[in-house]
Amino acid sequence: MLHLILSTGKEEKNMETQHKRSAFSGKLGFVLSAAGASVGLGNIWRFPYLAAKYGGGIFLLIYILLAVTFGYTMIIAETALGRMTRKSPVGAYSHFGKGKGLAFGGWINAVIPILIVPYYSVIGGWVIHYLAQYLTGHGSALASDGYFSGFISNGLLAEIAFLLFTFITLGIIFAGVRNGVERVSKVMMPVLVVLSVVIAVYSVTRPGALAGVKYFLVPNPANFSWMTVVSAMGQMFYSLSIAMGILVTFGSYMKKNVSIEQSTENVEIFDTAIAIMAGLMIIPAVFAFSGGDPDTLQAGPALMFITIPKVFASMGMGTAVGVLFFVLVLFAALTSSIALTESAVSTFEDELGWDRTRSTILIGCIMITLGSLSALGYGPLASVTVFGMQFLDFFDFLTNSVMMPIAAIATCLLVSRIVGVEKIEEEVTREGQPFRRKPVFNFMLRYLCPIFAAIILASSVANALGWIAM
Repeated sequence: MLHLILSTGKEEKNMETQHKRSAFSGKLGFVLSAAGASVGLGNIWRFPYLAAKYGGGIFLLIYILLAVTFGYTMIIAETALGRMTRKSPVGAYSHFGKGKGLAFGGWINAVIPILIVPYYSVIGGWVIHYLAQYLTGHGSALASDGYFSGFISNGLLAEIAFLLFTFITLGIIFAGVRNGVERVSKVMMPVLVVLSVVIAVYSVTRPGALAGVKYFLVPNPANFSWMTVVSAMGQMFYSLSIAMGILVTFGSYMKKNVSIEQSTENVEIFDTAIAIMAGLMIIPAVFAFSGGDPDTLQAGPALMFITIPKVFASMGMGTAVGVLFFVLVLFAALTSSIALTESAVSTFEDELGWDRTRSTILIGCIMITLGSLSALGYGPLASVTVFGMQFLDFFDFLTNSVMMPIAAIATCLLVSRIVGVEKIEEEVTREGQPFRRKPVFNFMLRYLCPIFAAIILASSVANALGWIAM
């Protein structure tokens, strides 16, 4: 299965056969699948509204700097851990950290996607519903006041949309790593890029949109604040799929003759480019719609389901643009949900010794159970809350604000204190593969990455408790 040479190749192939480990076909398969995991709903709506709220161009500049340092380091570390051990997160951590107090980090990495994908699929269902409305000629109704709240409070409609998205995801996972995850990513990601370019060009050419382009692309130091850094750090953290177990799992599918650093750089570029295109799709259009008021962009999650339909309704060709936009968002949501589900399935295969079918059925049952709580949480179950939060908001807070920073800290400690950066370097440089940014990796991993993750954890919890406003 692995195309290596002489005895090394035979040894690796025997190991692959022994563990019956799936693998990507090559570098392109890994890059597009990992990029698909990274490019999701967070890029399409979260990045633009955070950029608008925290300084526009200065936010974008800081985000890029963090992506090529902090993000780069964590992607390298997680991917290398996966390829070294040929295991999903629990097995990878246990391989090095068992009995050393850090094996729990593997379980946190494994549980995170299991908790995220159910509520993520609920939002994916909302996207399917909106796309269906545009396709059937009812796009103008989406712009009416109260439409979104009325839709999500209708338990039956929300549940049906959620189940449809869930079954699409599970069907792709059933097909396997190469025939499912990789094949779908190879189709969806190029289409996503083309659609983002088309919509961005249309958006920036609207009357009054130039002010939005300038605000988003030109750094203005006067807009800088400490929260600009914290928010950019958090967005980069979530956008690149760090500490979700995904990169460890995908690393375990990576062939030994594929360059980890070059693949990582491609994922960075892909993810950042889509985030920038999302900003160019949304910020100029909303600027033109609002007459240059950046506060209109600070609607958070409501931006995609309330503000954007109103923007499209005010445009010429609004229905056509709405169709293209929600196809793009659906593809982004699917590639991420596929990656999250694949990580969970891989864990069940490794730790329970199950085949793909049984593992997929198990995660499917979990997705339907937990996802239904989130889908019905704004309707029939609206009166049931956890710490004052609806189910969807609670699962989002628990995973993104608490578990993921802890998992990142655990990964930094595992690599720097137990595995050793030398072992990572050895894995990255196999067969003469490059590791040009090794000094950046070593410095960030040993000193700054744990601090950054701790800042994200502290600021997110403080914001949830109302101690600070983000």
